[in-house]
Amino acid sequence: MKERILDYLKKEHEYLSGDEIAARLGISRQGLWKHIQDLKDLGYDIVAVPHLGYRLESSPDRLFALEIAHGLNTKFIAKKIHYFDYLASTMDLAMQLGIQAASHGTLVLAESQTKGRGRLGRSWFSPKYKGIYLSLILRPNISPSDSPMLTLLSAVSICETIKNTVGLDAQIKWPNDVLICNKKISGILTEMNAEVDKVNFVVIGIGLNVNNDKKSLIAQATSLKEQAGQPISRILLLQELLRRIENNYSLLEDKGAQAIIDKWRNFSLTLGRRVKVYYQDKHIEGQAVDIDKDGGLLIRKDSGLMQKVFSGDTMHCR
Repeated sequence: MKERILDYLKKEHEYLSGDEIAARLGISRQGLWKHIQDLKDLGYDIVAVPHLGYRLESSPDRLFALEIAHGLNTKFIAKKIHYFDYLASTMDLAMQLGIQAASHGTLVLAESQTKGRGRLGRSWFSPKYKGIYLSLILRPNISPSDSPMLTLLSAVSICETIKNTVGLDAQIKWPNDVLICNKKISGILTEMNAEVDKVNFVVIGIGLNVNNDKKSLIAQATSLKEQAGQPISRILLLQELLRRIENNYSLLEDKGAQAIIDKWRNFSLTLGRRVKVYYQDKHIEGQAVDIDKDGGLLIRKDSGLMQKVFSGDTMHCR
C-alpha cells in the first residue's frame, strides 16, 4: 500500500486530495493517514495542508524496496527485494534464501554490513548509507564450469552503469575488480550451490563505493562522489545497475558467452599488460593476452608458452 501511495505522490507535483488518494486505493481517510505517518517515519517529507491534501517534498536517500521498485521496469531482476538497515553479510543471507528456494532474480540489500566479505575471505568496508551492498540470486541453466561468466557479466554491468549514470569511465581488473583512475571502486564475489553437472543457484555479491568520503577510503580505493566531485543518487545508480545486469544476462542467454566477452574486453584494464597472478601459493608472470570462453585469463610467459589461470590476485607490472 505504501508503494501505491508514493506512486501517486511522485506523479503529482501539486497537492493531491486525501479523499482522492483514499478512493483510488479503496481505503479510509484514517487508513491513508496511518500510511502517510509510516512514510514520514521512514524519512519522506510529506506536507499535509487542510483542504489541499498531501504533497511529497523530498525522499530519503535510502535503498528501500519501494524506492528501488518504483520505475524499475525489469522482467525478473529484483521482483522480490529483501531490504535491511544492516546485516552481517548480504551474501550469507542470500545463500540461505537460495537454499530455501528463493526465486530467480531475488535481491538482498543492506545499508551497511558488519561482516561484509569479498574474495578469499577478505572484508569489505560497508559504511552506512554510503555505498551499495547487494547480493543477487540467479538460477541460470548453465554448467558449473560456465559460472565465471556471471562475474564477467557483473563487471561489465557495473562499468556500463557508471558510464550511463555518472559519465565516468571505469575499467575491469581481472578477475573481479572495477577501477577508476587505477583505484578500486567496486568488487564482485560470486558463489554457487551446484551439483557435478548442474548449477542450482548462483549468488552475485557486489560492493560499490558511492558517496564514501575520501578520508574513509583506503589509499587504493575511491568512490563515485570523489571522482565526480558531487554526491550521487544511490537509488538511480542501483536501478540502472539492475537493468544492466538483466540486459546482459538476457544477452548471455540469447547470444552466448562471446557477446559478454567482447564487452568485457572493451572495459579491460588487464589485457595487453604485463601481470603477475598469485594463486595457490604460486605466481605466474607474463603478458595478459586474452580471456577465453570460461573466463580464464590467458598469459604468455617469457618462455613463449601460454598458460591459463582461472582465479588469483592480479598485479599489473606496467
